[in-house]
Amino acid sequence: MPRVGVVGSMVWDVIHGRTPGEGDVEEWGGIAYALAAMDASLPDDWEVVPLIKVGQDRARQAAGFARGLRHWAPGARFVEVPALNNAVHLRYDQAERRCERMAGGVPGWTWPELGPMVQDLDGLYVNFISGYEMCLGTAQALRAGFSGLIYADLHSLFFGMRHDGVRVLRPLPDAPSWFGCFDVVQMNEDEMRQISDDPLALSVDVLGAGVKLLNVTLGSRGVVYVAAPGSVGHGSRVTGLGSRVTGHGSQVASPTTRDSRPTTTITTALLPPPTVETLDPTGCGDVFGAACCARLLAGDTFEQALDHANRMGARNAAFRGATALNAHLRGELVPA
Repeated sequence: MPRVGVVGSMVWDVIHGRTPGEGDVEEWGGIAYALAAMDASLPDDWEVVPLIKVGQDRARQAAGFARGLRHWAPGARFVEVPALNNAVHLRYDQAERRCERMAGGVPGWTWPELGPMVQDLDGLYVNFISGYEMCLGTAQALRAGFSGLIYADLHSLFFGMRHDGVRVLRPLPDAPSWFGCFDVVQMNEDEMRQISDDPLALSVDVLGAGVKLLNVTLGSRGVVYVAAPGSVGHGSRVTGLGSRVTGHGSQVASPTTRDSRPTTTITTALLPPPTVETLDPTGCGDVFGAACCARLLAGDTFEQALDHANRMGARNAAFRGATALNAHLRGELVPA
């Protein structure tokens, strides 16, 4: 059976101020949202292999969460480490703006650890939940040592940490080198602005580093994608992501050669999500990215995958928490 590896961090969320009048809420967050979306979006014959470390204080609870996933590979498990699991306090100041304070000490992966675990995988979804899942050198070794699709949500690479654990946006160090490690890159608009105030110029730079598809999420406004030309997905091995659907985006000239002739074009468009009456933004970006990755691996065009991811993100906004989220995303009834 084809298998996709998932890299990220299981996080114990403590959520403050999500809904006026609601008390604090504690639940699984982080990569749990992505695992639920992957489980709901993969074809029946795919399996999920977790490349995820958990702290010993939450290991048993994490194993319980995994038992609710249909696509969990037989015998797969989280890797328990002798450290406190990552925990994040989320304090919402506005509907789509929040302050994060992180605690915990789950270490990232080194290439000697990770390399043997990816050899029999058909794709990888990497979500930088903590920002410490791997260093740049490990990511570069991963790119050199793995030939399948790598989808990366760069989210917490854009966050530094103050002495009190509060996370603050910052420019991404060595951004071009990070881009060169992945086939698909996801970031949100705030993160994008940390690199450049010119979205088009940034998009050209990202594709120039070797990225096939850049997804910039815009919260309730949907996603803007920028896609490299001439690549087509082929089932479980996605060699590229050029659209087989025409007429949906704008054609933008790429950088020119020394004789000033354009070498090719890129495609870009805004895809709005379905209307959502109840908006809980927690985990929407994680759901979006994992759902998009799953459908790209299934052989969808990038526009088909993005449409599906938009629907899953919108559906997540009407649900609280990651437990049983996979059933909700599939459209099943979830007991209260």
